[in-house]
Amino acid sequence: MSTPASGRLSAVSESSRPSIAARAAAPRALPVPTAGGLTWRTWTRQDVPALAQLLRAVEQADGRDWFTSPEEIAESFDAPVFDAAADTLVGLDADGAMRAYAWAERFPTDGASLLRVTVHGGVHASRRGEGIGTELLAWGTARARQALAASAGDPLLDHLPARISVHTDDTDPAERRALLRAGGFEPIRYFANLVRDLSAPVPAVGLEPPLRLLPWSDALEDAARLARNDAFREHWGSQPRTAESWRAHRSHFVPEWSFVVVDESVEYEGSESEQPGDVTVAPGTPYVVGLHRAERYEHDWESQGYTAGYTGLLGVRRAYRGRRIAAALLTHAMHVYAADGMQYAELDVDADNPTGAPALYARLGYTKSDGSTVYSIEL
Repeated sequence: MSTPASGRLSAVSESSRPSIAARAAAPRALPVPTAGGLTWRTWTRQDVPALAQLLRAVEQADGRDWFTSPEEIAESFDAPVFDAAADTLVGLDADGAMRAYAWAERFPTDGASLLRVTVHGGVHASRRGEGIGTELLAWGTARARQALAASAGDPLLDHLPARISVHTDDTDPAERRALLRAGGFEPIRYFANLVRDLSAPVPAVGLEPPLRLLPWSDALEDAARLARNDAFREHWGSQPRTAESWRAHRSHFVPEWSFVVVDESVEYEGSESEQPGDVTVAPGTPYVVGLHRAERYEHDWESQGYTAGYTGLLGVRRAYRGRRIAAALLTHAMHVYAADGMQYAELDVDADNPTGAPALYARLGYTKSDGSTVYSIEL
């Protein structure tokens, strides 16, 4: 299942903010872990099955009922910003079995208003309590500082706010939260995972012309991306998606469960008129004003105890809010999920979402199943 990756921007003016090099205070050398007597190296593509097995063991020990799939790990190697040799680490025991891992996930900076790196990591239950996690977090934080400092000197990036973040689930052991606080991280944002029983009646919410709901298509990919960028512009730390980053991390994407809403009264002049420098959307392309992008995490169904369609992304252009577009997309998706035999609809939401989305989900019958917290170091 996907997890949120966003953040709130600092109110400090760029002119008064020191260079990212000064704020990141990056070490020249990374503190390679020594605890536990493990042998450390970076990831390779050939490691994907073993890494997936390790992550599942870690996540099971943490009490989760959803897991990182091999496909999700594999697609990380093809992400727009990924350098296994610099950003990853895995620890092996004397028998060569993987027992701990870390990854400093970097993100594209094109059009960014926030520099960010997310640190991932975990230790197998059989090796906890040896200090490995403490040293892994130190390594990941140090690598994140190095990655952020690499933006120094770029006049568009040098004085932007920056964040190092770690995502935790409510089921994670209390020791993890204590470890994060000891490492300088503080809780900054809270999210809720919501589910909706599809055996209960689902309302039908229609759209009035000139709005029209259409199936997802390759021809509308970038038009949907620009609609997403506009819809999420004021969301907590959301950054614009480039054409490349928009198409990354699609291993569980389901086009048949995904839809857009277009305004047929608009003669769209193309993305260059909307976002200078972006020529991915040709003039005459339907003007996408809302989108629903769905995912299928079939590998989690047995552990969760139900089948589900997952709404990975739901957004409406700011000028089109209040016209029931989100409700129409979401209810249509729920009908499609149910027709495909799904028992539940599922999604994640920022507890402080500025669009009023939590209230919409409540009206449509969604209830909270669990939650998560983002911890961060603000720079």
